[in-house]
Amino acid sequence: MSGFGPLRIADPAVFGRVAVLLGGTSSEREVSLKSGQGVVQALVGQGVDAFPVDGVPALVEAVTARRVDRVFNVLHGSHGGGEDGVLQGLLEAMGVPCTGSGVLGSALSMDKIRSKQVWQAIGLPTPGYVRLRPGDDIHDAARRLGLPVVVKPACEGSSVGITRVLQTADLEDAVALGRRYPGELLMEQLIQGGEFTVGVVAGVALPSIEIRPKQGWYDYAAKYTPGTTDYLCPGLDGEAEQAMRDLALQAFQALDCSGWGRVDFMRDAQGRNWLLEVNTAPGMTPTSLVPKAARAMGVDYPELCWRVLETTVGEVRR
Repeated sequence: MSGFGPLRIADPAVFGRVAVLLGGTSSEREVSLKSGQGVVQALVGQGVDAFPVDGVPALVEAVTARRVDRVFNVLHGSHGGGEDGVLQGLLEAMGVPCTGSGVLGSALSMDKIRSKQVWQAIGLPTPGYVRLRPGDDIHDAARRLGLPVVVKPACEGSSVGITRVLQTADLEDAVALGRRYPGELLMEQLIQGGEFTVGVVAGVALPSIEIRPKQGWYDYAAKYTPGTTDYLCPGLDGEAEQAMRDLALQAFQALDCSGWGRVDFMRDAQGRNWLLEVNTAPGMTPTSLVPKAARAMGVDYPELCWRVLETTVGEVRR
């Protein structure tokens, strides 16, 4: 039984011409292409006039030529992706509705440092961290946080450029990898425990998913290679499950996010939830997490795509 209630829109013509924005030039291009292909197929199969558009320049051309009424954004990442607020500001200025969060929510969520600053300011739990600027003493940062730590680019997704550092000897290589990507770098306390995620669609928190890689940790390969990770959905029961979903909505709204997205957590041995980040254009590949959680609520992939697209029409998109 779905927790969403009835669909608000029955006629696919209401959506008009829908550009599914995919690909781009960010580090997450390949994942975005897979996500977009699935969304196009799902929408077209339901009678929506949907078509793929690869990257922002091609989208601007299509919008300028008046071939686009709204955008379904699965352009992942920043710096050529569609999650950092640049695309959202462009489309807002051009008067074209788009799935996902607006300018502020997208920009804050893409930047893990700013996300954590907002959450800390209102008392939401997130692991301790140090912002690493060029020339900073990384060994001092690690001593202040205490090993183990995670070193990661502040503005990348899909575990790109991330290293789990368990011993001091690995710090230099971890920072060197992170520096390959644009933007700032951060070092974060590694929470020992289970990894969870909660999708949010149209103000509804989906069932949690516990992520259990069969080997190592949930890196890029574990995310996108079928059969390498086990997923438990819902990941928790009873009050613990409700508490995680409630925290996901709080974190999502605190960053001014709307429409749809996904909130990632660590859960420690004492049962405390720790916020990691919000993804404002989550993956929609066959192994992606939001579709898995939706299925647990009785919502299949095509209906999920429809419901996400509905958030661009009319009502408030929380």
